[in-house]
Amino acid sequence: MPRTKKEWAITILIVLILLGGGAAAYMTWFTSDTKPATKKKAAAVATTKPMPLPKPITSTLTGLKIDDATINDRPITAIMIENSPDARPQSGLNQAGVVFEAVAEGGITRFLTLWQDSEPTYVGPVRSVRPYYLQWLQGFDAAVAHVGGSGEALQYIKDAGIKDLDQFHNSGAYWRISSRYAPHNMYTSLPKLRDVEAQKGFGKPNYAPFERNEVEVPNKNPTATSINFTLSGYTYNAHFDYVAATNSYNRSEGGKPHMVVDEAGAQTQLSPKVVIGLVLPKGSNGIYSTYNTIGSGQAYIFQDGVVLPVTWHKSDPRANFYFTDASGAHVKLNPGQTWLTALGSTGDATYK
Repeated sequence: MPRTKKEWAITILIVLILLGGGAAAYMTWFTSDTKPATKKKAAAVATTKPMPLPKPITSTLTGLKIDDATINDRPITAIMIENSPDARPQSGLNQAGVVFEAVAEGGITRFLTLWQDSEPTYVGPVRSVRPYYLQWLQGFDAAVAHVGGSGEALQYIKDAGIKDLDQFHNSGAYWRISSRYAPHNMYTSLPKLRDVEAQKGFGKPNYAPFERNEVEVPNKNPTATSINFTLSGYTYNAHFDYVAATNSYNRSEGGKPHMVVDEAGAQTQLSPKVVIGLVLPKGSNGIYSTYNTIGSGQAYIFQDGVVLPVTWHKSDPRANFYFTDASGAHVKLNPGQTWLTALGSTGDATYK
């Protein structure tokens, strides 16, 4: 039986309602379930940033990487080490962070060595101190281990309030070895000196460290591979050979490799990372050498196989050295042992 117009109208209305609901359901599912989830997930991936790597901890004295940041809270300890032929080979010298070399008296050179991130137990021979060494160590706020000194130096220690570790008043941190004769046989250890520093309340040093590079960049065409420093004569004049494989400088003196020996008898050649020739006005008080350590002057920095003529600056005994190039920009030093030799004139440094 054919449908009436009214039945056809009802049927069409039901179909439209069903179609409209399905379309709405479909649009709701498509827009609220599938698409937004995909977009949100993509947005989350796009904005995720990698975590930055932690900055390595470095020694304020040497610039070398260290595992424990509290190492930089240790006092810096200066030790006076002898360099007469009877004192060679020295012990521990290769582990010092910074070494100053100068003539002490009668043409004989002596070393001021600075320590913080290394603590060898066998260091020596220890000898007496002079005023210019004290002014150098003041720039590092260091305590000084020594066996006496010139009258002027001992008075300077008192007047300047320098942290004193003199063997005469702290004998427990020193001993004499039997294989050498006095005065070339006085030795010490960093752990023993640390104990004295703790007893005296010597704490974290307050100083401006050398400015250091984060990494070494050896020159592909080294131009200063053989260095000579004239100090006083054949026995004490210093020579350095650049070693590209280690980007360091093997040291010699008296025509022989400059060796150090450990307590077991094993020997190693000194090979600092940075060598600096400091041109300082030099004189004598009739007995001991004198150097003008305050102000500014010429210097030569040898690192990465090349030489850079610079100006050194030290405004005050308590201020540390810094170096500038011809444009006035500060020059940074490579991480590792830094060796500074006091020269009387620019002609005392030659290289090729």
